[in-house]
Amino acid sequence: MTEESALQKVKFYQTGTHTVGNRFLSEANRTVQASIDRSNAITSGHRACQGCGEALGARYALDSAMRATDGNLVAVNATGCLEVFTTPYPETSWQIPWLHSLFGNAPAVASGVAAGLRRLGRDNVRVVAQGGDGGTVDIGFGCLSGMFERNDDVLYVCYDNEAYMNTGVQRSSATPPTARTATTPAVGDAPGNVFGTGKNLPQIAMAHNIPYVATATVADLHDLEAKVTKAMGMHGARYIHIMVPCPLGWGSKSEDTIKVARLAVECGLFPLFEAEHGEVTAVKKIRRKVPVEAYLRLQRRFAHLFKKGAEDHERIARIQRMADTNIRKYGLLPQEQPDAQPVEQPA
Repeated sequence: MTEESALQKVKFYQTGTHTVGNRFLSEANRTVQASIDRSNAITSGHRACQGCGEALGARYALDSAMRATDGNLVAVNATGCLEVFTTPYPETSWQIPWLHSLFGNAPAVASGVAAGLRRLGRDNVRVVAQGGDGGTVDIGFGCLSGMFERNDDVLYVCYDNEAYMNTGVQRSSATPPTARTATTPAVGDAPGNVFGTGKNLPQIAMAHNIPYVATATVADLHDLEAKVTKAMGMHGARYIHIMVPCPLGWGSKSEDTIKVARLAVECGLFPLFEAEHGEVTAVKKIRRKVPVEAYLRLQRRFAHLFKKGAEDHERIARIQRMADTNIRKYGLLPQEQPDAQPVEQPA
């Protein structure tokens, strides 16, 4: 054994754990998992897939809401992956009062819970409704719009994994163009989901002029928790749309969930912003812009775009233009400003 091989290598502890590494950081810079005092809305025993973005997003969203309300919180959950993997009858992983509703009526049920609590004089108990993109953007869209229109005192959180994952990865109105799903197979001249369909629900929520709308991602838990905390400090209808990658449906590695979510933001496809009463009030700038290809290549649902010798450069370029439009619209680069609005000319 040589002297060099006998030397012990220095181990650098991850600062995202309870290990000593966090002690070298200021409290503001420590990861949110580092505090032993944090609440725990979802405990062990759930049946989420390895690397599930929705399990992570739901835990930290609800943990933040619990802290903001001193534990006086009721959650209403639409049918979907989150409901199925946390509550296999007769068990539950939730540590808060939790109600399961139908696929499409969680916003209406939450509005009823809020009204009942108000009638009982329990104004200190707050209500959160939650669901996936299928139960939010599609099946529950009417009930959600009604909740917004009435300005009911409910925070609705959408965990967007861009398809109906619980029932077999079928396309939803949040599925991006060219993505392969069970109902948009990678066949034909234009494989995967088509361009020109779907809904941008954060913008639709803004059009209702509700007190607060925000987007977030599991790649930045500080930002996610800050937005939930801010929302719980308000009253009226509020909406937070969280990107939660699904390794099973997206065909990404389970250990790449955070990386995939981060690249969605850094390429411009998923802008992070806040809006109050229909106006954008803050955006989170892109730190290091990357091409959309860096994001797409990590997911098998886009593999048909990169077939050797038959790369679909045209449709990749269309996705890049979508990202660039977001960057211009929201001013996501430090030197960029949001698109200027036309100035009304006097008559």
